[in-house]
Order: sequence, then C-alpha cells, then structure tokens
Amino acid sequence: MGAAVSPSEPSSAPAGVPANERARKLRKFDRPRQPRDWRFFVGGLGKVLIATGLLLFGFVAYQLWGTGIETARAQNSLESEFDNLLAGTTPTLPPTTVAAPVESAPAEVPPVSSVSDAVPAAEQSIPVFNEGDAMARLEIPRIDVDWIVVAGVEKGDLKKGPGHYPETPLPGQLGNAAIAGHRTTYGQPFYSIEQLQRGDEIITTTPAGRFVYVVTGQQIVSPQDYRVITTTDPTVSTLTLTSCHPRWTTRERIVITSQLDPTQSDPVGEAVLNYGRPIDPIEAAEPAIVAPVESAVPSAAPVATTDPAATPATSTEATEPATSEPATSEPVAEPEDSIDAEIADAFAEGWFSDPTANGQVALWGIVLALLGLGSYLISRRAKRDWVGALVGIVPFAVALYFFFQNVNRLLPPNL
Repeated sequence: MGAAVSPSEPSSAPAGVPANERARKLRKFDRPRQPRDWRFFVGGLGKVLIATGLLLFGFVAYQLWGTGIETARAQNSLESEFDNLLAGTTPTLPPTTVAAPVESAPAEVPPVSSVSDAVPAAEQSIPVFNEGDAMARLEIPRIDVDWIVVAGVEKGDLKKGPGHYPETPLPGQLGNAAIAGHRTTYGQPFYSIEQLQRGDEIITTTPAGRFVYVVTGQQIVSPQDYRVITTTDPTVSTLTLTSCHPRWTTRERIVITSQLDPTQSDPVGEAVLNYGRPIDPIEAAEPAIVAPVESAVPSAAPVATTDPAATPATSTEATEPATSEPATSEPVAEPEDSIDAEIADAFAEGWFSDPTANGQVALWGIVLALLGLGSYLISRRAKRDWVGALVGIVPFAVALYFFFQNVNRLLPPNL
C-alpha cells in the first residue's frame, strides 16, 4: 500500500531535488550546448547589437569627456610653458597708460589704431614659435573662456587648445589675427562662442603685451569663405575667432570679428607672419629672405608695386615699406598666392580626418579582440564569468581608450 503512493523519480536525480530545479542550478559552462537553430542565431545577433550599442555609447562618452581629459592635461603643461615664456621676455616698450574703463555703455566699434606708432617687428621680443607651442593667453569674460592659445591649427595643435592661424598676424599686431577652436570636443573652448555680442571684450596676452579687442560682429559662412580670416585693412589691428557651426557638425563656420581698443592695450606692433619663418619652404632657399615683418595683408609681399631693386634683404628694412604703404592699394588683398592657399586649406579642410590612424585602429582592434578572448578563456577555465571580467576589465578599458582615440582621428573633429 505504501509503495503504491510513493512517486517514481529518475535514478540520476538527487533525492529531494526536482529535475527542473537541478537543471536550473547547472553552471553556464556545464550546460549542454544549445542546438544551432534559428533561436541560436537570433540570440547571437542580439548580443552583437547590444555590444555595438555599448561601444557607441562608450565612444560618445570618450568624445565628450575623454578628449577633454587630454586637452586639460595639455593646457596644464602649456600654462607653465607660457608663464616661462613671459618670464623670459621683457616688454618691448613701457606699457601704455591704460585709461580707466568708461562707465557708460561699451563702444559699439573701438577706436582705430595708428599705423605710425606701430612697434617694429624687430623690437617686439616675439620668439619664433613652432606649431603646438604656447604663444598667447585668450580670455573672454562673457563666456568664461581662459585658455592658452597654441601656434598652428593642425588637428594635433587644436587638441591642445585654441590655435592661431600661422599665416595671419599675431594678436596685438596690425592686420587680422585669427584663432580657431573646438566647440564640442577637446575641452570645447568655443562651445558658447555664439553668445558673444557687439561690445564684448576679448583679451589676449602675448610676450609683446596685453591687448583688448572689442567684438564688432558675428556671421555664419561656408567652409570655403576663408577670406573672413585674411587681412582687408593692414592699418587696423583686428582679431577673428572661428569655429564650426552648428554644434556637432562641420557644415559651416561661425566667425566672430573684433577690433583692438588701443586705450586699453599695449602698443600695437607690425605684422609677423608664420612666426618669422618663410611661408613657402622653397622660398627659404632663395637669396632674399621672406621678411617676417611684412604688411599684415598676406598677399602683400608677392604683389608689391615698389621697385624690385628695393627688395628687402633683411627683416628690419622690410618694415619701412610695410608701414608706409597705404591700405588702399586694392590689388594686394586679392591675388591667390601661397599664403592664401595655406589659409584656405586650414579654414576649409585642415581639421578633417587623419588616414594615418588606420594602422593604429587595426592594431588596437586586434588587442581588444585578444583581451576579450583571453577573458573568456579564463572564465571558461574557472567556470565563473566574473573571474574573466575581473582579470580583463582594466587592460580592456585601457586598450579601448586608445582604440577610441585613433578612431576619433579618422573622423571630422566637429569644431
């Protein structure tokens, strides 16, 4: 009678443990292999999509915050470099007596500088910068900008901070000095540049002194409209800030124009292009030195109408025609020369993808795959998922950082 009511159980099941509960307790690596039917492939596709989504989120996080970490480290180093630069140079002239700020509303357009009082380039104590060197401090109170500006606008230069177009004069010199900066990556120094209004101050400090510019306008132009950063009036000191527009795209350029306020600035200097070096390497071999002290108009030297015999042999001699030539010589700003070509390339295409990163992307991709495989094999051997994850998470994160860094080199940086 008692045997009739006793339930029958499989002989392999432990006493008191139902078969379905036993199957549930099997570890992942002890379970039988699933049949390779449509459910297996759909599940695999789902895992791939989830992993891809996580990688994309990680890449966005890298662009927004990871690039900022790189730039912050670079700025710390550049600030020390710039402080040393200022400590190692002496003012070329005693600072002008700066008038107290007018209590009334800010001037719409600042006063025009005087060409006759411009400091000759040889007396400005401006060192010869290399691309990537700290060369100026840029402060914009309205949008809380305080950055060290580097020489050059190549992609590697702009990773460090705002960059100065080498083919334009330096801040504090006659002509149109131009600076570019990122809006959404690498610390996004120009993130709020569109908030600048007429009358706002832009302050630059260089080894030659402190110069205050007043914003005169804002415009949106195409990437081919590079003329906005060339000099149109070599008798006036102006400063132009450029970045991409709208945010997250490189479709257009936002341009902020400003003009020097001499009542709040140190003496303005004559223009020095390309940090005193020849613009064209071929020209460097020619007997006549390409004067670093030319008119602030980039194309002035090739089209000068003076007597060829008077071609300057030294940079000091070049200052005289540069300052005495009237700014109304209309042909000088128009010709397409090597300087304009450099500006056009930098303004339109100089910030785009770096194909040399392909090899690094492949290398770090292989490293990631090997780390992932190694973590899986460790987990399989230990029969615990968390063991492989614990061992591989740190090296995987480091490799992923460098992978993202090089993938980012292949993409437009979205100034």
